[in-house]
Amino acid sequence: MKWLEHLKTINKHKKLVMEHCFKAGLYKQGILHDMSKYSPTEFLVGAKYYQGDRSPNDAERKDKGYSSAWLRHKGRNKHHLEYWIDYSVDEGHMMTGMKMPAKYVIEMFCDRVAACKVYLGDAYTDASAYDYYMKSKSHYIIHPSTAALLEKLLVMLKDKGEDETFRFIRNAVRRKYR
Repeated sequence: MKWLEHLKTINKHKKLVMEHCFKAGLYKQGILHDMSKYSPTEFLVGAKYYQGDRSPNDAERKDKGYSSAWLRHKGRNKHHLEYWIDYSVDEGHMMTGMKMPAKYVIEMFCDRVAACKVYLGDAYTDASAYDYYMKSKSHYIIHPSTAALLEKLLVMLKDKGEDETFRFIRNAVRRKYR
């Protein structure tokens, strides 16, 4: 019954992201977060490759050489930095990360924290999302200001905890970037 375990994982993740988004004052985003995961295209693949301790997209990618679920998901959800990759307007037109609106950077932060809580369980600490980001950041195509804001929030969470980080998001980040 991998499909049921996959559904439970999605629901747990979605609930945590919603709670975090609510703490950040992003109510609509909290409610609508990751709704595409319930579509047959994403859900059935996720159920097939479900593992419980990491994203099923990794297993699909290993099996097929790509993840159809991930390609669909990141193209429909603006809180993923990959949604914001486009051709540069500079000479050469290389692929580059576009600047993300702050509300999506905040949702990305909430998403990363929730994913770490779901997959790490009792091993989660406030440093987990920062540590995961640092292991992966060398291959990201991300706009410098987007990276700076995300890193600021991850460092603040690691050093000062959730309460202070969400207070900062509500009082400083959301006001500055309205």
